[in-house]
Amino acid sequence: MKIAIVGVGAMGTLIAYFLHRAGYTSWVLDDKIEQVDTIRQEGLIVEDDDGTHRIPFHTATTEPAVIGQVDLIIIAVKAYNTEQAMSGALPLVGDETVVLTLQNGLYNLETLGGLVGRNRVLGGVTAHGATQLGYGHIRHAGSGDTTIGSLSGEQHTQLAGVCDLLSASGIRTTTTNDVTGTIWSKLIINAAINPLTALTRLTNGEIIECAELLDVQKRVTEEACAVAAARGITIYYDNPVEKVKEVCRATAPNKSSMLQDILNGKPTEINYINGALVSEGAACHVPTPYNHALTRLVKALEIQGPPEVE
Repeated sequence: MKIAIVGVGAMGTLIAYFLHRAGYTSWVLDDKIEQVDTIRQEGLIVEDDDGTHRIPFHTATTEPAVIGQVDLIIIAVKAYNTEQAMSGALPLVGDETVVLTLQNGLYNLETLGGLVGRNRVLGGVTAHGATQLGYGHIRHAGSGDTTIGSLSGEQHTQLAGVCDLLSASGIRTTTTNDVTGTIWSKLIINAAINPLTALTRLTNGEIIECAELLDVQKRVTEEACAVAAARGITIYYDNPVEKVKEVCRATAPNKSSMLQDILNGKPTEINYINGALVSEGAACHVPTPYNHALTRLVKALEIQGPPEVE
């Protein structure tokens, strides 16, 4: 199977590392020439609890024509770049090409489906975490399950094949008939953790040590669950509030992706996480004041730019 990963930030680098290490023919496509050149010269570098691992990686490019048509495209850009990235990657699409997204937030599946056709699109979530330390250089901050499904909710050969591919690469993966519920279940966790870390610069574990933040986290979670219920979407946690705290404890040292974006002076995915909950709530007349406030506060941080180094 010929694979192209579009975007080599933290998660794109991690996925490329796993696939290439397992011997699959994988390319990375990114619009940053300096990043592509660095990866070609220095390879992919992954740090984890077992040490630092480097593998040569020469199949990186800024030009989709160099890659040609592939069997699988994995979109690994931020949610606000999904449309632009997929539009630029259309030369990779052949008659049998499948597109997979494991991105954070809502609307990625719909955006991709509008560009390549709903029948081609697979989506899901992953519990793997990564922090980018440099071009092609990451810290693998945590492992966990990955779950994928099709937009139609059907199990089919292509879905099973991608699931097997990821699992064989070391990314333990299962399939679901309800990808929407799976994505919303992850969305609630992101909404209740990421903006709080971005606003306070605390790690995931530190935010649950503060009673005031725990109260805000609880209210954000309850709003999100109310919106999901109004939309008829299943959340796959018996107790979402406790699940959020469990994730905080399990990923205690981690800096969320939203906090990393703020520290690096980059845009965040707030519009596709808490902002999306606000929009979805408005559409079904469910109030979301806490999610609305967090969205505005994080956007104010974005305007300020990166914090000064003390």
